[in-house]
Amino acid sequence: MLSKKYAAVDRHRCAACGACAGQCPRGAVSVWRGCYAWVNEELCVGCGMCTRICPVGCIELKERGGDCA
Repeated sequence: MLSKKYAAVDRHRCAACGACAGQCPRGAVSVWRGCYAWVNEELCVGCGMCTRICPVGCIELKERGGDCA
């Protein structure tokens, strides 16, 4: 089951340093073509490790959408 939160990257502010990717315990974060970090929401457990290590503060935890019943 997915957590209630996931990490989201503001790709326009991202420095593509890769610090977040190296810190993610689930391998959910990668740097796309050397341009910006990208989060695989299916792997992200919302632990926040990437938000704490990001030197430019471009990653934040967001709430996942609810179920459409």
